Amino acid sequence: MRAPVSWLREHADIPPDVDGRALAERLIAAGLEVETVERPGHDIDGPLLVGRVQTYEDEVHSNGKTVRWCTVDVGEPAPRGIVCGALNFAVGDLVVVALPGATLPGGFPITARTTYGHVSDGMICSSRELGVGDDHTGILVLSADASPGDDAVALLGLRDEVLDIAVTPDRGYCLSIRGIAREAATAFGVDFHDPADVEALPIDGAGHPGQIADPTAADRLVLRTVTGLDPGAQTPTWLQRRLLLCGMRPVSLAVDVTNYVMLETGQPLHAFDRSRLTGPIVVRRADPGERLETLDHVVRDLDREDVLITDDTGPVGLAGVMGGLTTEIDAASTDLVLEAAHFGPIAVARTSRRHKLTSEAAKRFERGVDPELAPYASTRAVRLLEQLGGAEHAGSTEVRHPMATHHVALDPARPSRTAGFDIPSEEVARRLEQVGCVVEAAREPWTVTPPPWRPDIVDPADLDEEVIRLVGYDRIPSVLPQAPAGPGLSDRQRLRRRLGNALAHAGYVEAPSYPFVGEAALDALMLPVDDDRRQAVRLANPLSDEEPLLRTTLLPGLLAALRRNVGRGTTDVALFEVGSVYRPGPDPLPPAPRPPVDRRPTDDQVAALDAALPAQPERVAVALAGSIEQPGWWGPGRSASWADAVEAARTVARQAGVTLAVSADAHAPWHPGRSAALHVDGRLVGHAGELHPRVVADLGLPERTSAMELDLELLGHDASPVPAPRVSTYPVATQDVALVVDTGVPAAAVEQALRDGAGELLESLRLFDLYRGEQVGEGRTSLAYALRFRAPDRTLTVEEVTAAREAAVAEAVRRTGAEQRGG
Repeated sequence: MRAPVSWLREHADIPPDVDGRALAERLIAAGLEVETVERPGHDIDGPLLVGRVQTYEDEVHSNGKTVRWCTVDVGEPAPRGIVCGALNFAVGDLVVVALPGATLPGGFPITARTTYGHVSDGMICSSRELGVGDDHTGILVLSADASPGDDAVALLGLRDEVLDIAVTPDRGYCLSIRGIAREAATAFGVDFHDPADVEALPIDGAGHPGQIADPTAADRLVLRTVTGLDPGAQTPTWLQRRLLLCGMRPVSLAVDVTNYVMLETGQPLHAFDRSRLTGPIVVRRADPGERLETLDHVVRDLDREDVLITDDTGPVGLAGVMGGLTTEIDAASTDLVLEAAHFGPIAVARTSRRHKLTSEAAKRFERGVDPELAPYASTRAVRLLEQLGGAEHAGSTEVRHPMATHHVALDPARPSRTAGFDIPSEEVARRLEQVGCVVEAAREPWTVTPPPWRPDIVDPADLDEEVIRLVGYDRIPSVLPQAPAGPGLSDRQRLRRRLGNALAHAGYVEAPSYPFVGEAALDALMLPVDDDRRQAVRLANPLSDEEPLLRTTLLPGLLAALRRNVGRGTTDVALFEVGSVYRPGPDPLPPAPRPPVDRRPTDDQVAALDAALPAQPERVAVALAGSIEQPGWWGPGRSASWADAVEAARTVARQAGVTLAVSADAHAPWHPGRSAALHVDGRLVGHAGELHPRVVADLGLPERTSAMELDLELLGHDASPVPAPRVSTYPVATQDVALVVDTGVPAAAVEQALRDGAGELLESLRLFDLYRGEQVGEGRTSLAYALRFRAPDRTLTVEEVTAAREAAVAEAVRRTGAEQRGG
């Protein structure tokens, strides 16, 4: 909302020494978001005077252009001679004259210069040149209430200050000069003059007939008929100037008056051409198949939830959003019907968003308009049309469905408890009355009736906020909260920190992503139609129509981050994320209750809220592409592969204190021949491996991109204290063994058999070589392991080491059918 300071001063007795910046500071302290303070017209300098045209001569020059050589009285002893290219003024007209030495808006200097054979001693100005309108084709002709030599800057209000305020949804009343002036008056403790404080025109029933067919769409409709409007009447310069300062373009007198009253009071109005209406005006919902061409020349297919203004011919406007083209007023309109209504904010907001149609009226209705304002705002508009356009009021009609008055019970000591400092009850009452509340303080708790223009005040917490913001947020003491005694981090929090640290030490970078996905992302992962990951929670109001679902896997966001980094030139990428996914299951979720906000919900309400939520298991995932080891003088480097994704899973398992079993598997979106299923104690906890080539192509990822995802809820972890390892001071004995197995036998199975067979003396085991070739035969693989043996209390003998090695080999032979190579 843009608010000229000069306009605010008409309704709030702001001290004259307070400029726009000081006013903005006070409003900010009261809780308004003043973004900028603009100073239009402050670059005007030098003499700009009112002049009266005494004579002129039209001269046609060789270039075909007609100019006027004028003599203009500017209040000096002798008139000025001025050359003017416009022809829309006559002898005796009052105009604005910029004398030599003046500077017009935009830094345009005026000098005396020779042109068209004359010395032009100044310039007669148009609206655009003065910054008060868009018309640059003709001279600005002033009204008769001025004299030659008067200061045109003061007369037209060319210098002003404008506050640009970002109005939050709970402050809809500040989308008006009325609301902002009320806040300014309160901030300075001065009188407020309500622009809606006018004697409303009587409802005599002689106006255009109206009906409200759906009380859920509107509860008040005021129609005022105006006749005899002079179609040639022009909007006065001062009114155009204010509209322009507020960011609105002047159109015509009738339209400008409705916009002016909307800006002044906050009540949107709409003017219909009475001759184009057929039958009564009716507020109702749309019927199936109805269409409407709005004022922006777009034909719109209407939804059954749309609220309409209709007559006997059908829809003539989207209620609270935009009028229809068929009843638009034009340059010949003389008889008007002014409509002022109170529409439901939800209905208007949904209609506006459904049709992607934002208007000044819709912005106000969806934030809440004063339901008592319609008769007074429409009266103000009628009076302006009478004054400026010679119109007459020909009757008024009103339809109203009374609304229940809302009351709030308030403990007068509550604002003090909320703020943390003492606020006397007398000040609490005074501040609430400044807001517009009616306070009944005869007994406690008080009964507070919020003003009709504040639909956001619904409970005691809202009253606390109003009192505290007016008393001053700066008075709230700065008190550091005392941390309650407790056990510190939970086991789950400690595990999450260890996971993040371990993956970061392994070279991964954490990349949190938004929890929103679309069907296209799930399709790109090649998920089957019956896959559980396609059963997602759909958001009622998503940030993007392309991502309306809550994620069921971490991979879409992680892979999108990887693709973005590769696209920006980072070819070697390793990312991880720890976060929740949302798995609703096959059954629909029950509706969530809405507990009150003025007290703690009951245990049953908390349980019902929990039951309405989907399961939210925590997961960890990694994605990597490019080189895992960089090439250099030390060697050729190594590209990331499926094995690195599996190793990331092992890193997570080690931090959780569990043993991970790895086996081959085929599971989307992984490559069926290069993916693994991850198990802990026989339960499936995740998958890892190289992504399917089609997934890589569809998502635009580098070739051989790999990924891993684990469910931390299923993974489990040992939360018991970790015993310190005993470090033996005795020497280690190393034995190597090479086993030949069928290619289909997992190396993990061979490794587990060696561990079980070697017994307690085995300290560690490492696979250091893998060989396939003629020496081992087709379909066979040689696996070479290094076994380290050590005892905690003695030096092992050769016999002990040999026996442990042979026991390990024997167990591997028994379980996997291995053959010892070279033995």
